[in-house]
Amino acid sequence: MVHSELNNRVTCAVIGHGSWATAIVRILCENESSVGWYVRNPEVLESLSTAGRNPRYLNDLEFDTNQLKLSDDINEVVASADIVILAAPSAFLKMYLEPLTVSLQDKLVVSAIKGIIPNHYQTIVEYIHDEYNVPFSRLGIITGPSHAEEVAQGKLSYLTVVCPDIDNAYILESKIKSSFIHTSCSTDLYGIEYATVLKNIYAIAVGMANGLGYGDNFIAVLTSNCAMEMSRFLRESYPDLRETRASAYLGDLLVTCYSTHSRNRRLGLLVGRGLSTRSALNEMTMVAEGYYASACISHINGRYNIDMPIANMVYNVLYNGASARKEMKKLCSELI
Repeated sequence: MVHSELNNRVTCAVIGHGSWATAIVRILCENESSVGWYVRNPEVLESLSTAGRNPRYLNDLEFDTNQLKLSDDINEVVASADIVILAAPSAFLKMYLEPLTVSLQDKLVVSAIKGIIPNHYQTIVEYIHDEYNVPFSRLGIITGPSHAEEVAQGKLSYLTVVCPDIDNAYILESKIKSSFIHTSCSTDLYGIEYATVLKNIYAIAVGMANGLGYGDNFIAVLTSNCAMEMSRFLRESYPDLRETRASAYLGDLLVTCYSTHSRNRRLGLLVGRGLSTRSALNEMTMVAEGYYASACISHINGRYNIDMPIANMVYNVLYNGASARKEMKKLCSELI
């Protein structure tokens, strides 16, 4: 168990070497003298070790190599950490964790992944709980609204730390808050994690609308309906006292739908401009989590039958080959 009185001795490690993983290490280095970092890619590992730079993501960001405990051995990294932050793309997380033999049960395991385990129809937290027997009290998430590019530049960003055990949330908060990272804490693990999944689907919808040539007036209506649909899903699938207008829900939705940094919005933009789903995915340089999330939410909603016309539209286009133009036109009559 991670105790608050031992806070200064609590060690952190990050799993993954993409843009968000790199940004999180940058955040942790503001407060920690040493940060564990599991890097599978030999080129990235070599560059970080010698030059303090990730050659593939956020290359302008330079680390003090003395602060990094780099390794391509996941067991070495996990064994030496009290807090393990998962920041690999959801599509590859199983592969990342495959060599792991060290137990996660005595760690605070935190997901910074806004996605779904493909073909499992589970969020990251649900998957880690089931597959690695980590109790929910030792699980958490870090969420935005935030983009790695702005965090890497030290631009003011707000993060929400979510843990069912609020004491663990406070400990994690102390590791990431800084002059440019403002933080808040929550215990709504289900609601906020599913909100991070849904917002990626809705960003694809907004991207499609942009690609199809719809204007700002329509985009505003579409985005507000996305917010209502998200709230409806959370309320009807897992009722709880939550304020979905808070930044961890609505703010994260807005930044993902509107920002040019958003890879999910870009996927929708490409599809809206006429590319097939497969061609659009091949154009992407990073994983668009909303693609996998769309199938998962469609499957999960089979149990609840919640009214979700926007999520259904995205699924029909991405997985059933429906025309983005025709589907968007049909959706127009359902928006308020």
